[in-house]
Amino acid sequence: MSIIQQHTSSSLSDAWRTINIDALDPDSSQNFDTSTLHPPLPEASEADVRALNGQVRQLLRGGDSEGALRGCLENPVYNASEVAKDAHLQTVIEVLQSIKASEMTPMLQRVYDSEGGSELVDVLMKYLYKGMAGGSASSGGPRTPTRNLTPQATGFSQIGNRLGSTNESTGAGMSVLLSWHEKVVDVAGLGSIQRCMTDWRKEGTAVNSWSSIGSTPKYQRKQSTMGNNRD
Repeated sequence: MSIIQQHTSSSLSDAWRTINIDALDPDSSQNFDTSTLHPPLPEASEADVRALNGQVRQLLRGGDSEGALRGCLENPVYNASEVAKDAHLQTVIEVLQSIKASEMTPMLQRVYDSEGGSELVDVLMKYLYKGMAGGSASSGGPRTPTRNLTPQATGFSQIGNRLGSTNESTGAGMSVLLSWHEKVVDVAGLGSIQRCMTDWRKEGTAVNSWSSIGSTPKYQRKQSTMGNNRD
C-alpha cells in the first residue's frame, strides 16, 4: 500500500469524529427555531408599569391589600426594561410588607382557590426569589448614599443613619420574604418551587438557588406538603 493510500485510509477512519450528529437529526434544535415554541411575551413600557404601580398603590392606600396583591400578580412584568422590572418588584414587595402576618395564609388561600390562582401563586414565588436574590426587600425603592455629613470635633464625620441600620432593614425585609415563601409552600405545595424553576418566563424574575439563600428551610423537608401540589 502506497503512502497516499495509507494517509487516505487513516483520514477516512477518523473523519467520523468530526461529523455533527445533531445536524443529521431531524428532531434536533439545530434544525428549527426553538423560540417559536413559546408565544411572544407582551412588551410593557416604563409608562405602562408606572401606571400599573400607581393603581396598585391606590388600592393599597384604600385598604384593599388583596386587590393590590392580585393587581401585581395578574400583570407580571416579564418583557420590559430593567428599570421597569425593578420598579414593579419594589411595588410587589411594598404590598407584601403591608399585609399582616395573620392575614397572609387566608389571603393566599383565597387567591389560590380562585380561577387561575395556581398561576398567580407561582408568579408570587418568582418575585419572592427575585427579591431574595437582589436584597430589594430592604426598602421601597433604590437606595442612594446619604450626603448629609456633620463634621465633628474629632475630625470624623457623623453619618445620619446609625451604623448597622441598613443591615437591620435588609434582614427585616428578608424575613418578610421568607415568611411569605413558607406560606406559599404551605398553600401551593413544593410543586410551586418546581414550576417556578422550570418556567421559561424568567425575565426579571430570575430564580435563585437554595444554596444562595442559606440553610435549607425546615418546610422544604416536609413531605406532607407534596400532597398539596397542583400540576
